[in-house]
Amino acid sequence: MERNKEIYKVTLVGGAVNVVLLLFKFVAGIVGHSAAMVADAVHSLSDFVTDIIVLVFVRISGKPKDKDHDYGHAKYETLAMTIIGAALLVVAIGIEYSGLTKILAWVQGGQLKAPGMLALWAALLSVVLKEAVYHYSMMKARQLNSQAVEANAWHHRSDALSSVGTAMGIGGAIFLGQRWTVLDPIASIIVGLFIIKVSIDLLRNGIGDLMEQSLPDEVEEEILRLAASVPGVDKPHALCTRRLGNHYAIELHILMEGSITLCEAHDKATEVEDILRQHYGPETHIAVHVEPK
Repeated sequence: MERNKEIYKVTLVGGAVNVVLLLFKFVAGIVGHSAAMVADAVHSLSDFVTDIIVLVFVRISGKPKDKDHDYGHAKYETLAMTIIGAALLVVAIGIEYSGLTKILAWVQGGQLKAPGMLALWAALLSVVLKEAVYHYSMMKARQLNSQAVEANAWHHRSDALSSVGTAMGIGGAIFLGQRWTVLDPIASIIVGLFIIKVSIDLLRNGIGDLMEQSLPDEVEEEILRLAASVPGVDKPHALCTRRLGNHYAIELHILMEGSITLCEAHDKATEVEDILRQHYGPETHIAVHVEPK
């Protein structure tokens, strides 16, 4: 419960910043005639929506095991990360479409309005606030070992990066004159590419975990070394691993002398479980199958 409270706190801080920024950005984008700033405002709106997703899904993922969920509800947190990635991708596609449409109109001889200074100040404020929230969220994600908070932190970072591109485009369009107003939609295109990169990373990781993707090779090799370090345990093999939200599930076979008693074999298997849980956390799901050699 304490972990969930910390996740709520982090998410609420980010949500408060998102509400302030999305309102300011929409006003600045509309009043300042900036397509890049309106795109940035939409990105901040998606941030706010994903904050709500995190709050809902982390509450569910914190529920204990029950009759219908023998492995608990931890994967709801992974599902939240996947939804965040999908939301980011949708936002990015919309931003790309809007920017390309304006650039095409400019190429065909259309005039684009130069953005105002209010839009530039909104972009600069967004860079500062969102980068600060990113560092705060990432620090908490590592402390709490939370996939959803980490995904949300990257969402904040993508918003900060998009605001950097927005500020450059708006600044160029303001200070370089009318012929350079196309820099504003060009900036929105760059923003969209940044967001696409982050969204694909989140989707790849989230879908991989939901599809029972194995843990990285270096983690599996470490698991085998730890199991083999228990005296009397030989040749750990048939290792199967996956993630359950913010913790691991590990299943493996071990060899032991066939002459030992069932109690001794059980005690050795328990030692293997203990050393793995000490290393990967008390919530680690472990199943050890003993074979005689």
